[in-house]
Amino acid sequence: MDNLELLIQQLQAIAQSGKHYGKDVFDIERYNQLEEVAKKLTGKLTGANPEQLNVFFDSDNGYVTPKVDVRAVTFNSEGKILLVNEKRGNTWSIPGGWADIGYSIGEIAVKETHEEAGIHVTPKRLIAVRDMHKHDYAQKNLSYIYKNIIECVPDNNKLTDVDNSETDASEYFTLDEALKLNLSLSRNLPEDLKMAFECHNSTVWETVFD
Repeated sequence: MDNLELLIQQLQAIAQSGKHYGKDVFDIERYNQLEEVAKKLTGKLTGANPEQLNVFFDSDNGYVTPKVDVRAVTFNSEGKILLVNEKRGNTWSIPGGWADIGYSIGEIAVKETHEEAGIHVTPKRLIAVRDMHKHDYAQKNLSYIYKNIIECVPDNNKLTDVDNSETDASEYFTLDEALKLNLSLSRNLPEDLKMAFECHNSTVWETVFD
């Protein structure tokens, strides 16, 4: 998908990797020039100021790789899916977030579900690995993201009151109920929910990936 955002990401990745691995002083100069072009294009596209652009471009170094997002799909004994209400935008999503250094993907699923929904879960199986740019997720920034969707099992069905910096409610829904909600489309699509139910109702599941 050669849209403008992706082309800028590719420019930035080439420049960053070239600066890290390049040995020739003239090549390094060219990679620096390429990064400046990517910065200017990003500024025109997003309206970000020079300081914000420097933070975005200088926050990483070395070979550029995609960021990792983890979504923890949890079903109760009635076969309903757990969703949390995001304070920002008043939208509903599968609990989850960025993968942190020092945590496995399974540990992130446990951590994010506890923080956002107030319950403890045990990871069960990997439902899918989604390249967000190959699907219709709403983009919040220019990062290239792989989304890992994991099915989890709750320790019990009881939900507690939730009120933290990101979420203020958690609830179990049937598929029909969930599809009628105001979903956070940067975090989960209707097709993700349908796939989660399909996996949950399957004894054998083959991980879906792009």
